[in-house]
Amino acid sequence: QVQLVESGGGLVQTGGSLRLSCVPSGIIFSIHDMGWYRQAPGKQRELVATITSGSSTNYADSVKGRFTISRDNAKNTVYLQMKSLKPEDTAVYYCNAVRGSQMYWGRGTQVTVSS
Repeated sequence: QVQLVESGGGLVQTGGSLRLSCVPSGIIFSIHDMGWYRQAPGKQRELVATITSGSSTNYADSVKGRFTISRDNAKNTVYLQMKSLKPEDTAVYYCNAVRGSQMYWGRGTQVTVSS
């Protein structure tokens, strides 16, 4: 059974930082492309950042220069370092793993940025 478990969310003030972690189980982590997505209340889920199995990264324009995605294959963990957080970053953040046609999601972790 595949599980993706996110952690690290919480309440932070504008300008603050958080680091999210996602630990998958039941998959061979190193060969999966990983991603972070977010969904704010009343909005569709949107891509935040992705990192391929070869560690190539891609970011949404709204987070470029503020967020950094990384992976540690030895720890089976993907991270999302978030800095200079804004109220509009408030959302549930979801971890995603992709390999070919197979896609897996975590249950999400709440990030709330107060103004």
